[in-house]
Amino acid sequence: MKEAIPVSRTTDHGTARLMPDVDRERAWLLTVDGAPQSYVDLDDPAHLEFEYARRLGHVLDVLGEPGRALDVVHLGGGALTLPRYVAATRPGSRQDVVEADAGLLELVAEHLPLPEGAGVALHAADAREWVEKAPADVADVIVADVFGGSRVPAHLTSVAFAIEAARVLREGGVYLANLPDAAPFAFLRSQLATLATVFEELALIAEPGVLRGRRFGNAVLVAGHRPVDVAALTRLTAGDAFPARVEHGAALRQFIDGARPVRDEDAVPSPEPPDGAFGIG
Repeated sequence: MKEAIPVSRTTDHGTARLMPDVDRERAWLLTVDGAPQSYVDLDDPAHLEFEYARRLGHVLDVLGEPGRALDVVHLGGGALTLPRYVAATRPGSRQDVVEADAGLLELVAEHLPLPEGAGVALHAADAREWVEKAPADVADVIVADVFGGSRVPAHLTSVAFAIEAARVLREGGVYLANLPDAAPFAFLRSQLATLATVFEELALIAEPGVLRGRRFGNAVLVAGHRPVDVAALTRLTAGDAFPARVEHGAALRQFIDGARPVRDEDAVPSPEPPDGAFGIG
């Protein structure tokens, strides 16, 4: 069998590199400008390597009946890890992937092609512009995992954007966001306050060390008009190889207390991560 070799290409927004995993025969790590972005196992699309991806996967697993097809919008493409996961675990799902870097989409499609009949449509577009033009009530889930370099772009952090995302979701839809921060969590708290202006139900999933302020890391935000199955989500995240905590209700309201929703004119990107913050998870 031909040995897999790394692939490097300058795309629209940086230098993308695909590196084979020596321990898994058809698994690849995608980095952009040196920062790990995605991990894909072509033989096992249900395998989620990164901690934040596993947590997003856990939320997807508890939505509705197991295996039921969903209409999902992914803002941020990477190597299409979660679209592959949804296609494998919820066959028949219809998915749209919105990625601003057209060159990255081309690289992934060429070297890590989606399975035939995966039901995934790729769109080279800015996430906010695409959402603003999308029809209302068409998605069960929106997954926001958008990074410009290693930071979430400012224009995806405001109340105006949250209103547009809610418009695209169906009545029982869920908005998920992967957001990085560290204590005292000014960015994370402001994002929770922002989503609280639009959605009635919020939950936060993060590694206990991050919540205790010990290190910089990713948190997954869950927002909707109906509560998710917190008990099931707590079991999944606590029993994971990378255990996490689910915060909701009074504890989450206390965490948000005093934070102000973000207006477009005040929006800023997520904080710059310290060197070495995003090692391979």
